[in-house]
Amino acid sequence: MKLVRTLPALAALALGLSAIGAAAQTVVGVSWSNFQEERWKTDEAAIKAQLEKLGAKYISADAGGSPEKQLGDIEGLMSKGAKALIVLAMDKDAILPAVNKALKQKVPVVAYDRLIETPGVFYITFDNTEVGRMQARAVYKAQPKGNYVMIKGSPTDPNANFLRAGQQEVIAEAVKKGDIKIVGDEFTEGWKPEVAQKNMEQILTKAGNKVDAVVASNDGTAGGAVAALTAKGIRGIPVSGQDADFAALNRIALGTQTVSVWKDSRELGREAASAAVALAAGKPAEKAADWSGGEKKVAISSRFLTPVPITRDNLDVVVKAGWIKKDELCKGVAGDKAPPACK
Repeated sequence: MKLVRTLPALAALALGLSAIGAAAQTVVGVSWSNFQEERWKTDEAAIKAQLEKLGAKYISADAGGSPEKQLGDIEGLMSKGAKALIVLAMDKDAILPAVNKALKQKVPVVAYDRLIETPGVFYITFDNTEVGRMQARAVYKAQPKGNYVMIKGSPTDPNANFLRAGQQEVIAEAVKKGDIKIVGDEFTEGWKPEVAQKNMEQILTKAGNKVDAVVASNDGTAGGAVAALTAKGIRGIPVSGQDADFAALNRIALGTQTVSVWKDSRELGREAASAAVALAAGKPAEKAADWSGGEKKVAISSRFLTPVPITRDNLDVVVKAGWIKKDELCKGVAGDKAPPACK
């Protein structure tokens, strides 16, 4: 009889302990600007895996490119119990009311890959000024003279200006000497490839198709630029990008893109997830340092990861890292023109 009475008691105790564990689980809300770029799904997978490893719960919302929706998304994530937020901002200024409200409610905010310049956030990204330098170095090495087109990122994303500043550092002297003439310098609304393509088409028309190099700020805009160039029968001129999108890496293997700066978003996702869980527990993020390099010079805690430029010469790096399979990288590449990674 005692055993019969004890079993239900033990079951109730186990249920109670389970409930306590669930209640103690840290909920991390992730607000995505949109999933237009291939890379964000890779970031998401890394964030999810790290949160699961740390015993935390992942919830998310996709703003679909709408700054207004993202404001509501953050409110919604907090109402669902988020104790920390990871925010990929669609618009650096529009997002501020929601972010400041979260911080006021003691919900820590991780500004993910894109700067949100307000006191109290933790900013984690790659060194985007250096990314810009890497892009321009590769293009300049391949084409040190001629007409250059600068395809910038979204005007609402601070990264666009960080990238452009790094690019300018590399080519400034050649521009001053007259070796390089910038015949187009355009922002790309929302980082949309179709906008980059349209901008490139207009620049080509204005320049009479006399373009010798394109410094594009990411792989999506590079793809738009390459499409515009190809439509005019222009092939083989240097074009830069970033993110190591599969299509871009294939373009590098094919010879229609010169460089993609690889920011291993698996690492970024892992580190952001770890930072969010630590901050939710009242602990500092690892390897954080004060930084005030934004437009408003606001001092915020930050961490910068190191990017890697990928060209035809080192395409094997992304294959060996498990980022892309050789078959996908080398699709359509002719044997006699194949880079080392495709041989």
